[in-house]
Amino acid sequence: MANQASIPRRRFLQQSGGLAAAAWLTGSLGAAQRVRGAAPSDQIRIGHIGVGNQGGNNLKALLQQTVAVCDVDSTRLAAARERVEKANGGTCAAFSDYRRLLDRPDIDAVVVTVPDHWHAQITVDACRAGKDVYCEKPLSLTIADGRAMVDAARQTSRIVQTGSQQRSDARFRLACELVRSGRLGKIHTVRAGIADVNFKGPAVADSAPPPELDYNFWLGPAPDRPYNAKRVHYNFRFFWDYSGGQLTNWGAHNLDIAQWGLGMDESGPAEISGRARYHAQGWYEVPEWSEIVYKYADGVTVLCGQDYPGGTEFEGPQGKLHVNRKQIRSDPPELLEQALTESDVHLAASADHHANWLDAIRTRQLPICDVAIGHRSATVCHLGNIAIRTGRTIRWDPEREAIVGDDAAQAMVGRPYRSPWSLDQKA
Repeated sequence: MANQASIPRRRFLQQSGGLAAAAWLTGSLGAAQRVRGAAPSDQIRIGHIGVGNQGGNNLKALLQQTVAVCDVDSTRLAAARERVEKANGGTCAAFSDYRRLLDRPDIDAVVVTVPDHWHAQITVDACRAGKDVYCEKPLSLTIADGRAMVDAARQTSRIVQTGSQQRSDARFRLACELVRSGRLGKIHTVRAGIADVNFKGPAVADSAPPPELDYNFWLGPAPDRPYNAKRVHYNFRFFWDYSGGQLTNWGAHNLDIAQWGLGMDESGPAEISGRARYHAQGWYEVPEWSEIVYKYADGVTVLCGQDYPGGTEFEGPQGKLHVNRKQIRSDPPELLEQALTESDVHLAASADHHANWLDAIRTRQLPICDVAIGHRSATVCHLGNIAIRTGRTIRWDPEREAIVGDDAAQAMVGRPYRSPWSLDQKA
């Protein structure tokens, strides 16, 4: 952006809440450390379901409150158990079946960091078991799954936080406050960048699963397919059975911020179209490149794809504002020169996504990225993939949560579960 300016650190602290932002910038205390002095009756006992990759990061953030771990990979499970016991000096329960963890009355809450196709089943079961939940992003595999997760949380009065941690980033909050306070005028365009596909090829042939992995349990509600080493663990996100590619992976972050800045947490786009390019050798199923065009009923257009810089950019008649995990910048510079006033929009503040979840569990107030917010943002991502896969313009009714005038596309709002898994009854 020409003539852009990055907001200086001191002014950023003034704009975004001073001490809270300072704690965030300098490395706030981990969520578990913050409550170390809490009374035993105030401690929240946590079980982690899925401890690989991002699951390891979530475990680190909540290590001192962890009493149980679960994974279908016995090697990962043993390493996580050892990590917890070494850190806490006691025993840590370990399970290969998440349902046995949910049976434990001494566990108050669970962190769900598993492939997307498992998110709904485990979250719904956890809510029914009386556990509060932190579920990684994207919240769901399908729109129908997301709605089931919201319904389960509400019916059981459980706290469910979506792991879209940019909602607890002071820069993103400030950007959305400035946008919603009218600093850019009426927003007409938003651009959300997503990452390139980071599948490490080449493809490999199907094979027998390794002995440490319970592959049938890993598949769970997904279709029964032969084991392939390039479809499991991190690479799951590049196959339709388990995820939605970089559109759901990074869109769950940057389209989420678009929704927040537009004040659309309870709604979504009205029309969606897209185009995509796929890997020439078919190493994976999702697009290697895509561009999605979302049109909202109030005239806003949201553009999403690999051609846009990482982060989220808002544009109105008075200029542009771009925010990512490193900086917030504007064109013209004056957009960031004046601090927010009392009459401006001030959004709920969180400086630590895990700590915000723990606070919500104690107060029974909704967290910064409640399950309903995560559902709406994931829906935006899923609609983009439906438009790509059908090759048609999708018309969406956000109030009814239904695709209008296209029965084939509407059928893609949900997917069947492999028996015996079902959201209709306790697993």
